[in-house]
Amino acid sequence: MIIAVDGYEANARPRVGIGRYSFELLQAMHLIVAGKNEPGITVRVYHPGQLVSDMPPIHHNWQYKSRYPQQLWTFLALPAGLNRDRPRADIIFSPTHYAPRFTSLPKVISIMDVSYLYFPQMFRKRDLYKLVHWTGYSVRHARAVLTISDHAKHAIIRAYGLFEKDIYVTYPGIAGISGGCMTFTEIAQKHSIPPHFILAVGTLQPRKNYVRLIAAFGNLLKNPKLKYPSIKLVIVGKRGWIYNEILSSPQKEGIADRVIFLDYVPDTELHLLYKNALCLAMPSLYEGFGLPVLEAMSHGCPVVVSRVSSLPEIADKAGVYIDPESTDSITRGLLKAVQERNLIQGRNRIKAGLARSKMFTWDQAAKKTLEILESVVKKSKIKN
Repeated sequence: MIIAVDGYEANARPRVGIGRYSFELLQAMHLIVAGKNEPGITVRVYHPGQLVSDMPPIHHNWQYKSRYPQQLWTFLALPAGLNRDRPRADIIFSPTHYAPRFTSLPKVISIMDVSYLYFPQMFRKRDLYKLVHWTGYSVRHARAVLTISDHAKHAIIRAYGLFEKDIYVTYPGIAGISGGCMTFTEIAQKHSIPPHFILAVGTLQPRKNYVRLIAAFGNLLKNPKLKYPSIKLVIVGKRGWIYNEILSSPQKEGIADRVIFLDYVPDTELHLLYKNALCLAMPSLYEGFGLPVLEAMSHGCPVVVSRVSSLPEIADKAGVYIDPESTDSITRGLLKAVQERNLIQGRNRIKAGLARSKMFTWDQAAKKTLEILESVVKKSKIKN
């Protein structure tokens, strides 16, 4: 069986969101297919431009194909390669919302969430057009759809009218992070981070609800019960879209000196931020999964999360739950997590988070993905 894979998102840096999902899934698939010399399977990864150095290494059953142009990738370069290369692939797997056009190969895609249907005003017009129309096309032409939470699965079923048997949940996992050369003290000095801080991780975009988080943090600073007078809010995330209001919010709230925007931070530094934060705050309006929550829990970091979309499914008993549309609720959640961190209630949530995080692995996601791809190929051959 030859599995063609759209490596567009995985072969990019920095990797966040769907890029991170694609890369980690390919890494885990590589360990199964190439690392264990899985018989009968060859993976052929298509990518535009040069291959990024940390992509899984070439192996006799793990190949790369560079194709041009990068623009309109799923319309031109990718389908041209799929149709031309021999021996012909048995299936094309796109770990993104967009399946390639103009190819008769059976298609399997991954959809992270359908937030664009619930919050269209939070997306740029050109991005919204692609998400709505290109995803719709891809769903209609896919033999199977993968997604990353049970909540996302049922939202996709409602949105696109899929049969439940055609959509599968392959939960993401936690990547193994090798220690970097910097200590937390050095990272704190580099970014002017105080000993006590609240952490938020995610691309700067409206759906992450950073404006309310910053306002809630401003209210927290005024609370006489707060024990940490020098506490700061550290927001890690590259600039995404419609972010000007986010960047101006600290000044508007009069706390510009208490909020730190760090842009993208490598994993070797991020894991030390998780370990040393008082808590992680993720008051998102919508999440398909919420990988920072899983990462934080695996480091013993308390999590303050919205009680909407997939977040209760992921955090389970480890979460301090808030209403993402209420600034007061977010403030109360932050205070609760910070004040109870070293009390029995907080320690129990941390313990629950550590146990919960061990239930999600990329190895499981990769094994299930390969099983689904093999099943689709078998069904396609029977049909033909």
